[in-house]
Amino acid sequence: MKILLSVAFATILAGCATLSQLSVYTISNAELEQVLDSQVSKLQKQTSLAGIPLYLDVEDMTATIGPDGRDVVQLGVIATARVSAFGLSYPAKVSLALEGTPYYDSDEKAIFVRSLSSLDSTIDAGGFKGNLAPVSGEFMQLINGYLSSNPVYRLDATNKAVNLLSTVPMQLIIEEGQLRLSAKP
Repeated sequence: MKILLSVAFATILAGCATLSQLSVYTISNAELEQVLDSQVSKLQKQTSLAGIPLYLDVEDMTATIGPDGRDVVQLGVIATARVSAFGLSYPAKVSLALEGTPYYDSDEKAIFVRSLSSLDSTIDAGGFKGNLAPVSGEFMQLINGYLSSNPVYRLDATNKAVNLLSTVPMQLIIEEGQLRLSAKP
């Protein structure tokens, strides 16, 4: 009987140790960037600026989680804006630095970045290089609209450990270089 109780106790302890390891899920800068890179091709929009047709195409996004110990995610965006006028197309490189608040949605089992604000915007077009607010506003609308309905990271529901973890109430903790999801105390 003592042997059976010892085996049962050891099994429970092993299960608790495994559960405590499963109670935290982290996402690094590199993992977040990898997901964003796979989504970049979806960030395209046909719009107009002062009545002139403008095509926006995001080429690359970078992520920095928790810079300077703050509870934000900074996104770097490299894009091309093509202005079509008089039958010609004029490309311009746009570089944006954005900052937003990460949020975990338990229904979607995903992390979203909301409340984006612009930190910097630079345009390089045909010899002109500088800050151009009208085009950066269009990009902000494009990226804000996209990120409001598309997560920057979705938990893998096919992973049994992650699926089990996502059934309990979770809190999102922002640390320098990583997002950490853990069970609420």
